[in-house]
Amino acid sequence: MDLFLPIEKLKNVGARNLPRLNKLGIKTLKDLLWHFPVRYEDYTRLVPIIDVQAGEKVNIQGEVLKIVNKRLFPRRMFVTQALIKDESGAMNAVWFNQPYIANSLQEGTFVSLAGKANLDKHGLYLSSPTYEKIDESDFEIKKTNLTHTGGLIPIYPETDGITSKYLRFLIKPLLKNIAIPELLPEPLLQKYNFPALQEALLKIHYPLSLDEADRAKERLAFDDLLMFQLKAVLERRKINQLKSAPVKFDQEFIQNFVSKLPFKLTKDQKIAAWEILKDLQKKYPMNRLLEGDVGSGKTVVALMGALQVAKAGYQSVFMAPTEILARQHYQTISYLVGNTIKIALLTSSTEEKTEVKKAIAEGEADIVIGTHAVIQKDVKFKNLALVILDEQHRFGVAQRAALVKNQEIVPHLLSMTATPIPRTLALTVYGDLDISIIKEKPKGRQKIVTKVVSPAKRRAAYQFIRNEVNSGRQVFVICPRIELADPAKEIRGKNGQSKMNILWAEAKAVQEEYKKLSEDIFPDLKVGMLHGKMKPKEKNEIMNNFKNGKISILVSTSVIEVGVDIPNATIMKVENAEHFGLAQLHQFRGRVGRGEHQSYCLLLSSTADTTTNKRLKALTECDDGFELAEKDMLIRGPGEFFGVKQSGIPDLAMASLANVELIKKARLEARLILKEDPSMNNYPPLRERLEQFQKLTHFE
Repeated sequence: MDLFLPIEKLKNVGARNLPRLNKLGIKTLKDLLWHFPVRYEDYTRLVPIIDVQAGEKVNIQGEVLKIVNKRLFPRRMFVTQALIKDESGAMNAVWFNQPYIANSLQEGTFVSLAGKANLDKHGLYLSSPTYEKIDESDFEIKKTNLTHTGGLIPIYPETDGITSKYLRFLIKPLLKNIAIPELLPEPLLQKYNFPALQEALLKIHYPLSLDEADRAKERLAFDDLLMFQLKAVLERRKINQLKSAPVKFDQEFIQNFVSKLPFKLTKDQKIAAWEILKDLQKKYPMNRLLEGDVGSGKTVVALMGALQVAKAGYQSVFMAPTEILARQHYQTISYLVGNTIKIALLTSSTEEKTEVKKAIAEGEADIVIGTHAVIQKDVKFKNLALVILDEQHRFGVAQRAALVKNQEIVPHLLSMTATPIPRTLALTVYGDLDISIIKEKPKGRQKIVTKVVSPAKRRAAYQFIRNEVNSGRQVFVICPRIELADPAKEIRGKNGQSKMNILWAEAKAVQEEYKKLSEDIFPDLKVGMLHGKMKPKEKNEIMNNFKNGKISILVSTSVIEVGVDIPNATIMKVENAEHFGLAQLHQFRGRVGRGEHQSYCLLLSSTADTTTNKRLKALTECDDGFELAEKDMLIRGPGEFFGVKQSGIPDLAMASLANVELIKKARLEARLILKEDPSMNNYPPLRERLEQFQKLTHFE
C-alpha cells in the first residue's frame, strides 16, 4: 500500500471525519501511521472483580448479566447501567447519554472493560469505561489481543469528533496488514541496536512495555533527526558552491576602530568578531548565527563586519523586525562610527524615501539600516556583500531570499538573535549555520533583582513603583494581550464556554491596564501605552517620549521584547507572567538594568498554582539566558521557540531535541552517508523520504 495514499481512500474514513482528521495534520496513510501516542493508559493487569479498589484504573472482563437504560428527570439524561460478572464476583458499569450501548452489549455478551472504579452508596462501579466485545469461544486469546481495553493503550492527540478510540480503530488493522519499506541500512540498525522500522511503528502504537515504547520512539526520532542533518549537510554544500565577495580582513583597521570605542570588548565579543571577519574572507557566502544574551553586545560585533565590508568598497544591510529597533540601531551605529562611513535609514515612515533609495542604488550608502522596507522591489543595491538580520527568526525564508536575488554575487549572511537558543535546538533546526555565542556580559552591568509577586503583595509593588518614579526612574509594564477578545468571534467549547476566555480569563489587557494605572493607581504620574496595532509614527512618538522622560510608566505588549534601550528604566513589571515562557520573560528583564541604577523585575502571577510559580522562581535564581532557555525547552517544549511548531517539524523529532546524544549520532551518520554516497543512489527509500521532508519543513 502506498504510504502517501490520501486518507479518504481508506476504509472507515467518511466525508464527515475527513476534515477533522485533516485538522490533526492527517492527510495521508503515512500521516496516520506517524500520528504517535502522547501517552499510554496502563491496563496490563487484568483485575478480578473482587480485587477492584475505588480510585483505581482497571481492566475487568466478564459476562453482561443485565443491562438497562434509565432516563433521569428533570435533567433529561440517559443512564446506561450494566451488571458484569466474572468468576470472582460482579460489579456495575455506568455510561451517560449513550443509550445505544444497551443494544451493543446485550445480556450474555462477553466484554472487556477499562476505566476508573468509583464508589457510591450503591457500591463499586466503573464510570464511562471503554469497552470491547470478546468472543466466548476465543476468550483466553482475547485477554491478550485487545485494542482498547487491555495492555498499554495508546492515547493520541485528539480533536472534536476524533477520539483515541476511533484512531485506534483505524490504525491497528493497518499495522498488521501493511509492509513498511526500511529506511536505514542494516549495518546502521545493528550499530545502534535500533528496531526495524516496521517493528518500531508497531511498538510505538502497541508496546508490551514502556521500555519497548521508548526504544521505538528513539528509533523513529532518529529517522527525523537524520533528515534534519542530511538536509543541513546538503544545504551547506549548496552554499559552499556559491560565489560571494571575499572581503579581506584588515586587522589594523579593525583594531583602530575597537580602540576608539567608549567601552572594552569582552572576550566572547572578540572571538565572535574574529570568526565573522575570517568568514568574510572566503569565496563562498558566510552563513553564521550570532547568539548573544540580552545586553551582551551583538550589535557592535556585527558592525565590525559591516565596517570591514565598507572598507573593501561593498555595501551591508542591517535588517531589524520593527521600526523602533531599526531607528535604535541607526542611532547606535551612527554614534559609534561618526562620519567615517555613510549610513542610511529606510523604513516605511522614512520621509525622503526617493533620495535614500537613490543613494543605495548608486552605492553611496555603505550601511543600510531598515525594516522590511529594504526588500521592496524598487530597492536596488549597487554591490551588496553582507546581510545582517537582527532577530532572524522573525524573518521568513522568502524575505531572506528577496535580499539575495538580483545580486551578481551572493551576499554573506549574518543572523543575530537575543533569544538564547538551546544548543541542541540550534544544531538541529539551524544545522547549516555556523554558530558564534556571546555569553559574557559587559563589565559593570548590575544583576537585576527579580521577584515573583503574589496577588496579596500587589499594593506593595505599586508603592515600590511610585518610589522609583519619584526618584526619577522609569517603569515598563508588560501585559499578554492588547484588548479583551470579542466574545462573538471566540471559539465555543462543548459546554458553550469560550475556550479563549478560559485561556485568558485572568489576562490583563493593555488598554484595560493602562486605564487602571493612569486613572486609579497613578493618576498623578505620566502613563503611556504601546502596542502592535498602533501605526509606526504613533509608536515612534510614544517611544521617543518615554526615552526623553516625558512618560514615566509605559504599559506595553511584548512589542518591546527585543532591543529597546532605555537606560533610565529600572523596573520591568510583567502582568500574568505565567502566560510567558522563561526565555521570553528573560528578554523582558533585559530591557532594564542598562544604566547606572539598580534595576528590578517584578513578575506578577495571577495564580496560586505552585508548579507555575516554581517555574517563575527559576528566574529569581538564574540570570543566564542560555541556562533558562534549556529549562524552558524542557518545561514548555522546543516548539515554543520561534513558533517552530508550525514549521512542519515532526512532533517526535521536536520532543527529541533535548537528546544531545541522539542528535550527535544523527549528525555523524548524515555525514558518513553523504561522504560515501553523495547522491544517495544506494539508499532509495532514504532519498525519497528526504525529498518529502525537504518539501514539508520550513523555518520562518
